[in-house]
Amino acid sequence: MKNKKLLWLVSLLAMLTFVLAACAGDGESESKSEGEGSGEKDSGSGGDLVIALPSDVVSLSPHGTNDIPSGQVADNIYETLTVLDENQEPQPSLAKEWKEVDETTWEFQLQEGVKFHDGEALTAEAVKKNFDRLVDEKIASPRAFLFEAVESVEAKDDLTLVIKLKYPYAPLLANLAHSGTAIMSPKIIDEDYAQMEDGGDADAYINKNPIGTGPFKLDEWKAGEEVVISRNDDYWGDKAKLDTAKFKVVTEQSARVAELETSVAHVADQIGPNNISRVEGMDGASVVQEPSTSLSYVGFNAQKEPFDDKKVRQAVSMAINKEEIISGVYNNVGIPAKGPLAPPVFGYDENVAGLEFDVEKAKELLAEAGYEDGFKTTIWTNDNEQRVDTAVTIQNQLKEIGVEVEIEELEWGAFLDRTANGEHDMYVLGWSTSTGDADYGMYPLFHSSALGETGNRSFLENEELDKILDEARRETDPEVRKELYSEAQEMLVDLAPMIYTHHQEYLLGVSDKVKGFGVDAQGIYQIKQAYIEE
Repeated sequence: MKNKKLLWLVSLLAMLTFVLAACAGDGESESKSEGEGSGEKDSGSGGDLVIALPSDVVSLSPHGTNDIPSGQVADNIYETLTVLDENQEPQPSLAKEWKEVDETTWEFQLQEGVKFHDGEALTAEAVKKNFDRLVDEKIASPRAFLFEAVESVEAKDDLTLVIKLKYPYAPLLANLAHSGTAIMSPKIIDEDYAQMEDGGDADAYINKNPIGTGPFKLDEWKAGEEVVISRNDDYWGDKAKLDTAKFKVVTEQSARVAELETSVAHVADQIGPNNISRVEGMDGASVVQEPSTSLSYVGFNAQKEPFDDKKVRQAVSMAINKEEIISGVYNNVGIPAKGPLAPPVFGYDENVAGLEFDVEKAKELLAEAGYEDGFKTTIWTNDNEQRVDTAVTIQNQLKEIGVEVEIEELEWGAFLDRTANGEHDMYVLGWSTSTGDADYGMYPLFHSSALGETGNRSFLENEELDKILDEARRETDPEVRKELYSEAQEMLVDLAPMIYTHHQEYLLGVSDKVKGFGVDAQGIYQIKQAYIEE
């Protein structure tokens, strides 16, 4: 598992080859394939894996949040109807097979003999209850958009589920591999509704009692400290090898690396580009470096002065030297972004021209917008070190056009809540296109129906863009979809709701004692086949 820096381009080109050949419905890689990342299919087993990660879990309900730290844990507790293999192609999971009855009707046959952690049987009615809850307005799930195209879900019999669509929807199978459509025990859904009737918040019961069909089950969640999951010995498929996995919150990057160095942790997430040589120099540890489908960006609040003016957004975007951010903050790890989609994502258009770095043009645009003397603003970030450094770099660069920026660093949960509420001016964040499809990479980030927690924290509202995104998700011809997404990407360059900074690579430090561990293109750890070799 030595540093893959020289090999990442090969991996990226392989992913691109798939995208060009794939059907439009392919999507998220949440594959549970054996030995992913290490190439091993070892017979070893056991051990208590410790992962040091930078942020706490926000929710353990599949419907509760869209953040990756929560997904890291929930992905092992719950399962979805489909998963995507290493080639991003849909494969059976809780659904053993499916067929397209007609262009708006899909029928899924569930696996037999699957049990939830509480002993309840997996049935079509249980799946229906989950999907009905996902779109329930009382729940207000930020992931409800995944089922926006669904007209109804019906249990044909105990193990047969029928999904009827409002219109033909190409990304359906990809969305069914997304963790937001993961299946919970019907008992915890009933209990959660019951406590809501007594005045409780949605997901309050589920967060304390997350019960799925997955290879692990929750042992303990100490908010702000750690989450521990243990092997589900009654799992319906191939059982996990680890005894337990601990997700330990270690907010400082250097502290995570130190935990790996002293063998307190087996895995250190987000080690940062500047720590690659430090980890590679350790005795008994290596760097895992993988390309991603993610976007790092700086968003504007398009409904708040002065960023409600497109010229101001364009000016600020053009005053930012992305190469300086990539070289100075990310140590040349990652590639510059021209728009929201990473190259491996279906719908990416390499011919889209982004806004070029041009300080003089930026000054002209500011003057045209009535801000020839600049203005004062704030930029928010959480305590991710690269995001903080990005904010500092932007603060320095914007001085050149007379824009004075104050940096505010927020705790992760507060950061998500307050940006979802639209309280910010500018903010530093990222988005992983976790279905590998442009629908997920654009609709929740920019459609006017997705303002706030769903993903559109830039609060952009544009009827013409909405129309294109709506049309693209209804179109089943891959080539026509690509044309529509190219048009949308061109529009987003002009609308400039965010500064598309770069497409990152995932950087983790991993002990050589850990076998069978990997991370997918969405940044989700693959631990089912992992074990500790003593």
